[in-house]
Formats: sequence, structure tokens, C-alpha cells
Amino acid sequence: MAARAIGSGTISFGLVAIPIKLYSTVDTTKAIRFNYLSKDGSRLKQQYVRASDGEVIERDDRVQGYEFAKGQYVLFTEDEIKAMHVEATNSIDITEFIPLEQVERVYIEKVYYLGPDKGAARSYHLLKAALQNTQRAALAKYAARGRSHLVLIRPYTEGDDAGLIMEQLKHNEELRPFAEVPLEPCEIKPDELELALTIIDQRVNEQFEPERFEDEVRSRMMERIQQKIDGQEISTPPEEAVESKIVDLMEALQASVETNTKRQSRSKKGPKPAQRAGKRAAAKQAGKKAAAKTPGRSRKL
Repeated sequence: MAARAIGSGTISFGLVAIPIKLYSTVDTTKAIRFNYLSKDGSRLKQQYVRASDGEVIERDDRVQGYEFAKGQYVLFTEDEIKAMHVEATNSIDITEFIPLEQVERVYIEKVYYLGPDKGAARSYHLLKAALQNTQRAALAKYAARGRSHLVLIRPYTEGDDAGLIMEQLKHNEELRPFAEVPLEPCEIKPDELELALTIIDQRVNEQFEPERFEDEVRSRMMERIQQKIDGQEISTPPEEAVESKIVDLMEALQASVETNTKRQSRSKKGPKPAQRAGKRAAAKQAGKKAAAKTPGRSRKL
């Protein structure tokens, strides 16, 4: 079933204009939604209630306000609110082309598929090929729904299909700097790092395979919902108290390595953990010998 466009726009750079259509990357039909009902099964509706006396306020009597100080608001009419919004031109104006790896993932807010509109297939595929060839992404400004967005247009490949996607980015002032995260400095011991690297080696995968993972919570919810539809009662298992204890880091790392080794010994797929560990040890030993033979050269971990 063909996807339905949720919007349209025009990518422009220089004198080139590419009419495109926007498609959601999310299948909303898979979402599980619950409605609020009264106990007799009737649907409920939301209402706005005045905090001072509990009276229901109808839409015509509501205004919007900005709290500029504690409990103090400046009021705006709908026309004044609309006047502050940008004009929705749906124009995606490319300002520059940047290396894709320069964009930190923390900036990404939403992702859309882009498809060519009628008559724009050639220019669409030309832009895709140019971005692939230069390994760059297009940084652009996009005005839609009264807001101005910073977006990134880049090539996207899924199996044999290739096209363009648009990533809506957060503006820099919207992000909290990582410097505000409290971090306690500590020193990592070489043997701890070696065990951690061994654990990574035991679970390494050279490909991202999201189809191997299932939304277990959604599956469990759908199973319970079907039970209720069939007239069955849902029993809630008793919650187990989580035992909180401090575990020695080295003991935890060693136990993880042993557990992974036993798990992989039961699997016939891929090289064995012992082989990978042996290769790592051999490479490490070779590096030490090379460093010892070369004056003034030190090996960094």
C-alpha cells in the first residue's frame, strides 16, 4: 500500500527548484491508544476549568497568555498570535552543504521521507546522486505550520531503494549543554578496559539489524487486550523487590565475560569468543614488541 503524503514543499538551491512531498517515517496504525471512559462505557471529553471557581470556560471565552513573572500574564488575541508566526511558504531553502558526520544526533528531532512531486523525478535523483557523491548533506531552512525549522536533507538507502530524507533539527538554543551534566572524574584501569573490550568483542555485530528486535511491551499489551476482548480476566503477577547491592566492577565484568562465553559456546554461528580474545591478545603483544624496538615510541590505549 502506497504511503500517503502528509505535506508538500519545494527544495530550492540556486536557480534549481525541486517540488517534493513529505511522508511520515512512523506507522501510526501500530500505536496502542486508550480512551478515557466513564464506568458505564460512555466517552469523556476534555474541558477547560477556571482554577479560581471551577467554572467550565467555553472556547469563545478563552485567550492565550504568556507568564512573564510568577502569576502575571500578558494576554494575546488569536490574531496577535498568528502575527508572530512565520508565513508557511513550505519552501525548503538550502543554505549550505556540510559533512554529514558533523551533525550530532542530539540535534535530530523528527525524520521525514521525501519523495518527488509530479515532474520532479529527474531533479530529485540528481540532488540525491550529488549528495551521495560528495558525502555531504544539505542544511536548509523550512517554514511550515507557523514555525521556522532548521532541517537536514541527506541520502537514505533501504535495501534496493534509495532516496532522500529530511531530518528536522533542534536549534542550538533549544539544547541543554552537556556541561550541565554532573560528572565525577575517575581513572579507568587497563585490566578493566580489557575486560570491557572483551565483552564488546563477544557481542559485536557489523550490521544494524532492527528487524531482529521486537517491541515486547506492545506484544504483551496486545495479548492482554485480546484476552479482555475474549472475556478473560487479566491477572497481575506480584512485583519482585529489586535487590540493591553494590557489585565490584571487576567481578561484574568477569562474570559478564563468562556468561557471554557460555552463551556463545552453545551457538555455532560466527567465530568463537576464545578465537577473538586470542587475536586481541596476539595483536596487543605484537604492539608491545614493536614499541619496544622503536626508540621514543609509545603505544596509546
